[in-house]
Amino acid sequence: MKSLTDKIVVITGGSSGIGRLMALDFAERGAKTVVWDRNDAGLREMEETGRSRGLFIKAMNCDISDREAVYRAAEKLEAEVGPADILINNAGVVSGSPLLETPDEKIASTFSVNTLALFWTAKAFLPGMLARNSGCLVTIASAAGIIGITGLVDYSASKFGAFGYHEALTMELRRNGSAVKTTLVCPFYINTGMFEGVRSRIPLLLPILKSETAARRIVKAILKNKRMIVLPPIIRSVFLLRLLPPFIFDAAVSFFGINHAMDHFTGRVTEAK
Repeated sequence: MKSLTDKIVVITGGSSGIGRLMALDFAERGAKTVVWDRNDAGLREMEETGRSRGLFIKAMNCDISDREAVYRAAEKLEAEVGPADILINNAGVVSGSPLLETPDEKIASTFSVNTLALFWTAKAFLPGMLARNSGCLVTIASAAGIIGITGLVDYSASKFGAFGYHEALTMELRRNGSAVKTTLVCPFYINTGMFEGVRSRIPLLLPILKSETAARRIVKAILKNKRMIVLPPIIRSVFLLRLLPPFIFDAAVSFFGINHAMDHFTGRVTEAK
């Protein structure tokens, strides 16, 4: 990708976690960074940080689960800042409980934010990218969108949906000969607080990712126009394991302790993203 100077980067869920870190990284590289979130305190902090560092960071309160709110915010953004060059669908929520212990409203919220919102933001910004024949759509999915995990039934299903959305949209863009790029991100657990309490049985192979490292690698992948980035890379082995008989796949999952990672999950206590 060429220079980011004056490029407009939109990041959903950008007032905390890796969204915040990516927003600061892009702004420091010269981009006009626009952060969408529902956390007013976090949004104010982002703008204050931008001003103190001489960076362009615009914060906007937007509930991405509300498609009309997304469309209104996108129109306002284009009028006040300009058309988006990079859209990073980063916002996410997690219930972290077994299916039958998860309230219906939490399941609906998980899909509204993690899956359906991707369609609303794409429909808001993609037409402009297609008209300019440039831009980039980024989907922060999850390793849980590659393999189902105990305690994350709704979350895994929503991220499988995000994976499918991204792959199908990428195929549409390629078939139509569009120059708009796409980047799919599938990370393991990241220590942002959202998955507080999760544990890895074999941390040398499947480490809980440091947020700073994950954010930095994602930004670099976007700038290099990578189609897909999986963190850590060993997660890619899941695609190969699926070619084997189910009992071997199940044995591998048990060996790595994947279905016990959520046993001590507490999640973020003080903030609802």
